[in-house]
Amino acid sequence: MATIIAIPLISIFLFLSALHFYWAFGGKWGNGAVIPTKESNALVAMPGIIPTLIVAFGLLSFGLVVLVNVIDFERSLFLGLVQLYGLWIIASIFILRAIGEFKYVGFFKKISQTKFGQNDTKYYSPLCLIIGILTLMLELTK
Repeated sequence: MATIIAIPLISIFLFLSALHFYWAFGGKWGNGAVIPTKESNALVAMPGIIPTLIVAFGLLSFGLVVLVNVIDFERSLFLGLVQLYGLWIIASIFILRAIGEFKYVGFFKKISQTKFGQNDTKYYSPLCLIIGILTLMLELTK
């Protein structure tokens, strides 16, 4: 059961990580609707290379945390902590992201008529909720 949940999670994290690496190194595909905008379509913030790389490495590490929890590794202190708390942390991050900050992102955002807001409602927030739920399921089945 754990492997059935882990494979899609790892795949999602690898894809999202690769997409962020693509954007960090100048890729333009899809970046017009992935950054929150105000009602006037002005960008809330334009992340630079460093924040985008941090997100890319973070997503990659989330995939590794899932892998560590599925494959039986020889335990060290670090891996033990990752196995104990990693999935809870990932689930919390993505469920909180799905709920949002009540203005620009999440299911309860106020500004939802922008291109980002529409995509967030249709794709990004549901994906975050699915990731959060799958991660919780993985934690509870191990």
